[in-house]
Amino acid sequence: MVPPETSDKNGARRDIVVIGASAGGVEAIVGVMRDLPADIAASFFVVSHVLPEAGSHLLDALNTMGPLPARHAEDGEEFKHGVIYVAPPDRHLLVKRDHVRVTRGPRENRWRPAIDPLFRSAAVAHGPCAVGIVLSGMLDDGTSGLAAIKRCGGIAIVQDPDDAAFPEMPRTALANVDVDHRLRVADIAPVLSGLVSESVGERAAPPADIVAEARIAETGYSDETVTAGLGELTALSCPECGGPLWQRDGKAHTRYRCRVGHAYGDASLLSAQDEVLESAVWAAIRVFDQRANVLATMAEKDRHAQRARSAAHHESLAREARGHATTLRGFLMRRSE
Repeated sequence: MVPPETSDKNGARRDIVVIGASAGGVEAIVGVMRDLPADIAASFFVVSHVLPEAGSHLLDALNTMGPLPARHAEDGEEFKHGVIYVAPPDRHLLVKRDHVRVTRGPRENRWRPAIDPLFRSAAVAHGPCAVGIVLSGMLDDGTSGLAAIKRCGGIAIVQDPDDAAFPEMPRTALANVDVDHRLRVADIAPVLSGLVSESVGERAAPPADIVAEARIAETGYSDETVTAGLGELTALSCPECGGPLWQRDGKAHTRYRCRVGHAYGDASLLSAQDEVLESAVWAAIRVFDQRANVLATMAEKDRHAQRARSAAHHESLAREARGHATTLRGFLMRRSE
């Protein structure tokens, strides 16, 4: 294993490969990596959506079935060619010029680790030396980051949706990014082997908005002065923290970011709003049930005190509250069908 070439050297090559996947992604990631040559002159960085309590299934699969060693990235470590660096659970993985950062920056698209921060960091630090690959998954994580790689001169590869266990993430990327290669998993490794052997020209300075978003993921710092440069203020609120959202429209993919740094594609925002809505409706059901119980207790005391009119009134209100709870339960059950 040898250190990577830095991106500003003459004759620099496409040696930074960032890969993002979600549902169905473990199989796709392993399918790509197991067909690569063991002496490939590139460093690999992988984000797969995992819960904080997840185990090391992806690492085990990569180390068992592929020629390259895989490990969880450690904050500040220098990276080398021929190694796969995987984002640890509940941490963003970011690529700098010659080392990695592992941070607890704001969630993006409802995930930490998220794909977009990794891709943006590679675009900013390595420009045309970066290759981004979006594999199987749901919703839209990876689209914004892949667009950033293209804007900085890199290469975009997307798994053919017809080949993906969950095609939504590849389809969203294809609809919004000028992708260089749409490939089945079995065809990605040969193309990638060719790409990393190619030299690239001089890199231009990355766009300011991509730099700003990459900095948010690395430092966790954002405020209204930062987000105001990334879009227009809307009347919407962030599902995670309740703060205002700024909106930026792409070709067919709208993005949102709040003042503290949470970010969403439009599909991810809708999904997050669904969770907030369901939580709010269950809370309303609980309150209506509790209201019915209190009213029933009051009606029982009224009857014992021979206050018939008051008892009837409280019983009527209790039935009304139970009816509202039943209606809301029916609404939630129908939404799941």
